[in-house]
Amino acid sequence: MSTLQTLSRGIQVLEIVSRSTSGLSIAEIADTLGVHRAIAYRLVATLEEHLLVVRDAEGRIGIGGGVVALGERYQPQLRAAAQPVLRALAEESGATAFLCIAQGDECVAIEVAEPQTPLLKVSYRVGSRHPVTRGAAGLAIAMQRPPRHDDPKELQAVRENGFALTRGELQQGAIGVAAPLARAGRSGLSAEACIGVVAMHSLDTDPATTAVLRHRDRLLAAIG
Repeated sequence: MSTLQTLSRGIQVLEIVSRSTSGLSIAEIADTLGVHRAIAYRLVATLEEHLLVVRDAEGRIGIGGGVVALGERYQPQLRAAAQPVLRALAEESGATAFLCIAQGDECVAIEVAEPQTPLLKVSYRVGSRHPVTRGAAGLAIAMQRPPRHDDPKELQAVRENGFALTRGELQQGAIGVAAPLARAGRSGLSAEACIGVVAMHSLDTDPATTAVLRHRDRLLAAIG
């Protein structure tokens, strides 16, 4: 097994473990990767050495504190600037506020704030990811990319509006509003990013959209 293949498989282990809420056994990791258990064991042992995964008392593999430490170092200035903005946005809208960035064709939440008295709770937390073709955050990321002839009508409308509004795309009953951290194709960021809110059922979308756009501009001003 080459060094690059080993690295690729190690990353795959992190990805599949991160999607499990109860941890995975070595056998389950091996089956998912399509490799012998001995290979899966060596991959896990290496990741353990770097604190990227941990084993519980039953031997199930979960994400380790090393991943959290790495995550905290990602886009630190953007995340630090976003925290007070997201808290204010969450309180004003009564919904979960988020900052997302693009990783390839996926949209990943890197900062989240909950209001003190939320509307019905929605499952959206740091590390949540989904395709850029779905959800308000995904579309707010996709709209920052060059138009293509096969872009869906929803994406075309989002570009015209300057923000994305979706209902029930990622979770039944969830309503999301998101705006890109870019204006006229320029944001000063090293990554495609967006800010928005998501709530269940009772989100008043007009004031929520106004709040998202206003706090987006506030964050853009903060990061220059």
